[in-house]
Amino acid sequence: MHISHCLMASTYSTCDKDRRLAHNTLLQFSYTVMDGGGRVRVVSRRVVRPSTSPLKGEVEVIHLSPLDLRLIRTDSLQKGVLLPKPPVSGAGLVDALASSFSRALDLFYPFAGRLAAEERGDGTVTVSLRCTGEGAELVHALAPGVAAADIVSSVYTPSLVRDELHSFDPARGADAAVEALPLLSVQVTELADGVFVGVTLNHSAADGAALWHFFNTWAEIHRRGGVGASCDLSTPAPVLQRWFLETWPVPIPLPFGKLEDIARQVERATVREAFFTFATASVTELTARANGEIAGTAAAISSLQAVLAHLWRAVCRARRMPPEQGTSYSVLIDCRGRVKGIPPGYVGNAATFGKAEATAGEIEEKGLGWTAWLLNRAEASFDEASVRESATRWVQQPELMFISDLTSAGTAVATGSSSWSDVFGNDFGWGRPVTMRSGAGNKTDGKAAVFEGPERGGGMSLELCLAPDALERLVADEEFMDAVSLPA
Repeated sequence: MHISHCLMASTYSTCDKDRRLAHNTLLQFSYTVMDGGGRVRVVSRRVVRPSTSPLKGEVEVIHLSPLDLRLIRTDSLQKGVLLPKPPVSGAGLVDALASSFSRALDLFYPFAGRLAAEERGDGTVTVSLRCTGEGAELVHALAPGVAAADIVSSVYTPSLVRDELHSFDPARGADAAVEALPLLSVQVTELADGVFVGVTLNHSAADGAALWHFFNTWAEIHRRGGVGASCDLSTPAPVLQRWFLETWPVPIPLPFGKLEDIARQVERATVREAFFTFATASVTELTARANGEIAGTAAAISSLQAVLAHLWRAVCRARRMPPEQGTSYSVLIDCRGRVKGIPPGYVGNAATFGKAEATAGEIEEKGLGWTAWLLNRAEASFDEASVRESATRWVQQPELMFISDLTSAGTAVATGSSSWSDVFGNDFGWGRPVTMRSGAGNKTDGKAAVFEGPERGGGMSLELCLAPDALERLVADEEFMDAVSLPA
């Protein structure tokens, strides 16, 4: 895939509206994509096992919790970082990464295991994670015709990033239980002037916080020369024991008669995606504005709530929603440290969602502060007892989840990931990441993901998927883009 741009990198100036509008027009109409039939070539695949062999004897089995099992049909997680050009390339680079990868798997050894499903003969199936040590996959690929600028020099995300920089079809997450596929696959793609490391992780085995926990650990081990698991790392030790209440059956049965029924997939929506970065100053300005608009209330709007409110209002405009149309925003709430039995460092799924609802007319008329206040109330509604009650109801009547359930056929927005995850700490020893990008997994109309920004001190980035025409209108929306920094 070849990318041609008709503009030079710059940053928005709030006092130069003509230049800003011209830039929006260029972003919308001068971004040309010529599909060359795939410019990434896979040169090798290998299985990487933990460097320390598991103890002989009975295989450890980790029974999946309701928070894990509800995502068994969801696409695998796909996150990656764009790194500077390393001092070593080719087989030498991949051999070194394989060694540190193996040592990281010593700590995260369930990721080297396999899902095991059992038909019970009573119309139910159970799925557990067996720590067999069979290994994760490491793929080495070359893309000498692709430069870092091809990835970062437009707000639009090229299809190359979505389709060719991560291994595995993410939609096959549920198939891992049927076909004994690896839970974890890493693709290392050498570019003309950098390297992209993309991680694909089965969503029933872990959530995004756990993925970045593993990524941070692996990067630190490699940066420190391949030190072993016994070394004192700055990343917290992973907590592998799953969260269960005493009243739940172990393992939890799912209402399927055959294994193949678990792997049924849904039709994918046609979306286009973009990556928006909000500088620290811009985030501070949005946060102050939101708090100023609701002065006198008891709520204190966070920077994340202000940015997401700014996004929600712009998405409603871009979708041209009528004033009476209902809309919602689902925000991710991490249960780590907030629910007993789910401590910091928990490796598994540990998230629930808070939901804010309004009409498109209210979102537009009542302003940024009121919209942010809705999100604030959605997050404040979190209650440990409610999480326990909800999970118990799920055990009694399981219902598998698709990410598209949260975005309601183009009327809602849902945000995953977290601006607290340490994306730019993934320095493997030759420089911190330039940026991050996701793969094809969980891309639906209205799905957003939030990440820390490239500058320290409070900036953040948003990855957003929308219907193509709506995304074009969003990029041309002066009010929204005024807060966005242009890519460099």
